[in-house]
Amino acid sequence: MLIRINSYGDTPTPASEITPRAVFESRREFIRQLAVGSIAGGTLLEMASREAFAQSGAAQKLVSAMNPAYALMEKKTAYKDATTYNNFYEFGTDKADPAQTAGSLKTRPWTITIDGEVKKPLTLDLDALLKLAPLEERIYRLRCVEGWSMVIPWIGYSLSALLKKIEPTGNARYVEFTTLDDKKQMPGLHSPVLDWPYVEGLRLDEANHPLTLLTLGMYGEVLPNQNGAPVRIAVPWKYGFKSAKSIVRIRLTRDQPRTAWNNAAPHEYGFYSNVNPQVDHPRWSQASERRIGEDGLFTRKRKTLMFNGYSEVASLYSGMDLKKFF
Repeated sequence: MLIRINSYGDTPTPASEITPRAVFESRREFIRQLAVGSIAGGTLLEMASREAFAQSGAAQKLVSAMNPAYALMEKKTAYKDATTYNNFYEFGTDKADPAQTAGSLKTRPWTITIDGEVKKPLTLDLDALLKLAPLEERIYRLRCVEGWSMVIPWIGYSLSALLKKIEPTGNARYVEFTTLDDKKQMPGLHSPVLDWPYVEGLRLDEANHPLTLLTLGMYGEVLPNQNGAPVRIAVPWKYGFKSAKSIVRIRLTRDQPRTAWNNAAPHEYGFYSNVNPQVDHPRWSQASERRIGEDGLFTRKRKTLMFNGYSEVASLYSGMDLKKFF
């Protein structure tokens, strides 16, 4: 694959065409592994693809109430675009891969363990999570570090509702999210793109902010597998990779978690990862973005907003150098 990086001000190479360093460094090994099992693998992927689309066609409705405080008045991204253009490397590194292969993921039974620096550790199944707090629909912007964006109607409730149940101790400063690590269900785990399982983290005050959503659905339905079923996080003022998908453990810690992309390329993916148009990715500008579904695939015209437009979180970073702590 030829990668050409233009200086900002020229017609930029679309961010979706710029392969992350960790991906292109491992692509050949991934292809080699696929080739070894090409016959069996092809059959399995074909079966998974059929199952994924069959599941999508019979999606379960999820009743929720619109929260007007978080009802973004922008055109929503089409459901088809939001469910077929995804980064979910556990199911493949191309945007179309998750929709094709995520049918292998079994979302019931499912449990999440919440432990660490807490007074009341819990293990909850999916039904308990659905009943823990009233479900709300919230329309949020989603901004990817690659330079594309969407507007998505998520369903869930503030993560703080769950954190209150487990009563963090005085030592708790961070929240670490660990996602499912099962090669039988997730074909992308055979690729050495990242150190698995996928781990992400927030500071405790970030996790407790009302905007941080424990997400159980989207577009009036349960989460599709390719979008992080059955439970994920949505943090709208941060780049999308901070929103852990298919979560199996939430652990409160004293020390800053070692997160997946920060481990893989710390000079490219900082721990905080707040949307900041003044901090370029080392290989492309973050000053603008393209909204998926608008004006064709290669258009980049929308100005990126600080904190993705969610200025109410600015107080969380008072006194911090957001070019240093990016």
